[in-house]
Amino acid sequence: MTSEYLLRLGLAAVVGIAIGAEREFRDKAAGLRTIILISIGACLFTIYGAELSRETTDPTRIPAGVVSGVGFLGAGVIFRRGRQSTGITTAASIWTAAALGMGIGGGLYAVSLAAAGAVLIVLWVLLPVERVIDNVQEVKIYELKTNLDTITIGEIHGVFSEAGLKVVNCTHGKQDRVLDSEFEVLGSHEQHSRMVHELVEASWVSALKT
Repeated sequence: MTSEYLLRLGLAAVVGIAIGAEREFRDKAAGLRTIILISIGACLFTIYGAELSRETTDPTRIPAGVVSGVGFLGAGVIFRRGRQSTGITTAASIWTAAALGMGIGGGLYAVSLAAAGAVLIVLWVLLPVERVIDNVQEVKIYELKTNLDTITIGEIHGVFSEAGLKVVNCTHGKQDRVLDSEFEVLGSHEQHSRMVHELVEASWVSALKT
């Protein structure tokens, strides 16, 4: 039985390496070592759950705790800026690596390895497709400081519209004659690049953050 468990730990490590290498290559918060440890740890806890269930009546109690613990790890790599979030794919990779480790730890080799292959396809192969879609439809946040003596809110909306960009949401705050605005804008990558250049050069923009 020891050799069987060693095989499971080895496969969990291999799966962790495959997923973690992709995250490391893209310089994400949870990289190679983190994903390997998560996969091996989930595998170990599943093995422990199976072994200890000989003394108890519930073999799923320990693996269930793994699911909760991995949720906390995933939450730690998600960051939010304005209405945009980053790290969600890395969090999903952590969650999936743990699921694969648990499956391997439970002896479900075929389904776990097939799922690992699907995960690698999603992470490596579908990225170019995602980039093409993002280039066509990208959401960007523009934070502007302007003077109401030089331009109105309606005219700012017009600037985005003339550039082919769509304002999907906006908020404004005013102190004296200074307007603090945040625009959530939808458009292609090229349109956003031109818009940023135009706003940097615009005399009516006193501060810009994107």
